Amino acid sequence: MTESSKTTTPDIFETRESEVRGYSRSWPATFAKAHGAKQWGEDGKEFLDFFSGAGALNYGHNNPVVMNPLVEYLQSGAVLHSLDMKTPAKREFLETFQDLILKPRGLDYTVMFPGPTGTNTVEAALKLARKVTGRQHMLSFTNAFHGMTLGSLSVTGNSMKREGAGIPLTNSSKIPYDDYFDGEIPDFLWLEKVLEDSGSGVDKPAAVIVETVQGEGGLRAARAEWLRELSKLTKKHDILLIVDDVQAGCGRTGSFFSFEEAGIEPDIVCLSKSISGSGLPMALTLFRPELDVWEAGEHNGTFRGNNPAFVTATAAIKNFWADNTFQNELADTIAALHQRLDSIVEKAEGASIRGRGLLAGLHFEDDEVAGKIAAYAFDNGLLLETSGPKDEVTKIMPPLTISSHDLEQGLDIIEAAVLKFAPAAETAAV
Repeated sequence: MTESSKTTTPDIFETRESEVRGYSRSWPATFAKAHGAKQWGEDGKEFLDFFSGAGALNYGHNNPVVMNPLVEYLQSGAVLHSLDMKTPAKREFLETFQDLILKPRGLDYTVMFPGPTGTNTVEAALKLARKVTGRQHMLSFTNAFHGMTLGSLSVTGNSMKREGAGIPLTNSSKIPYDDYFDGEIPDFLWLEKVLEDSGSGVDKPAAVIVETVQGEGGLRAARAEWLRELSKLTKKHDILLIVDDVQAGCGRTGSFFSFEEAGIEPDIVCLSKSISGSGLPMALTLFRPELDVWEAGEHNGTFRGNNPAFVTATAAIKNFWADNTFQNELADTIAALHQRLDSIVEKAEGASIRGRGLLAGLHFEDDEVAGKIAAYAFDNGLLLETSGPKDEVTKIMPPLTISSHDLEQGLDIIEAAVLKFAPAAETAAV
């Protein structure tokens, strides 16, 4: 193919794919290969990946820890698709999850397979909470993001995403997330008042759903004491507490569940993204056994038995979570990231650090800076997205398994971008 014919060939992604596509506009490369924390375009250009499949690739791309057993399984003639039927792969996953994740943490959760994605587990959690309590109303938080189906959108704060529903999103109310009023008003003042006032006009909710770190809402991280207070309040008023750990779970904040640091035990937990360990679709809804009031088949779905995902999930848990070794290594990576971010912020104008663990971000007072940094990063071989209602936060989410060399290389690009677009006055003058 000549150079001129290359430039005139219509791009099938632009001529045939829907206008709804998003990431391919920010990152106009065609990605052909991937390994660890890196991807390569068809043209051979290398990219460091600080996006990690929006949190679905916590252990990096094509990690041999999960790929080797997957390849062996695919070539064995074993069952791939099984709805919710019993298979050896599903048995081994349930036994592994029980023995290495739930029991060591003193958690006794029933495991439900609600469907393939994060929004499926949120929908299942909302349905279950309403079925258990007999109440319709839900409470969620400002700037929350819980998924793209109608129930999940109803508890999401982002106005652009909500408008995509095309119908009124009802039976939910938004309440202030941690530090929404910059500490000027006690966090749960309004909620306590309306729950105790029968004349408040606010229906008693079935549940409160919360992210411990708002991955899409600007990387706001709830304090441990705030989460404990929320848990205490929901217990006091017999309201179920749902933690949406779809993005913050599976080690992203430093422990397997993001709520472990707060020492709380939610009634219902939503997991997806990195639970498969490989990027294959998989989701879990966990809940206290006494909440298991489902009738057989009442929540159904064709893709709840993704056996290749069971295989990679089992391999990931056995390799990374059988003891504390990986978690201790992860703590060192998290410390290195935040130490470097501290250094970058000192050289920047109007910047601050957001998030927790390896779900972190740089917030800029100038709303346009984060987008410029993300574009600069792409041009210089780093995949980096933005977050927040105005895309005012640079989101930093490398694989948990990233090497110190790759981490520093990516942070070097971020620092160069920050010094270009938001240098502190004294830095700019040098």
